[in-house]
Amino acid sequence: MEKLSGNFLSKVFEGPYKNMGAWMKEMQGYVKSKGKELKKMYFFYTTCPKCAKYYGKNYTVILAQV
Repeated sequence: MEKLSGNFLSKVFEGPYKNMGAWMKEMQGYVKSKGKELKKMYFFYTTCPKCAKYYGKNYTVILAQV
């Protein structure tokens, strides 16, 4: 577990890891549309690989520190 402090915007994406570049660009646009300045991005999967295979979905959360 890790504790993050600060202000963040978040967005959830679904699909393979190869889409990460497009997701990053989308997140940058989302932050800009909210009138904020992007400082850093953090990424995590909501499920382990075994669970993602079982459920057929692989969600990725992007947290943008603003």
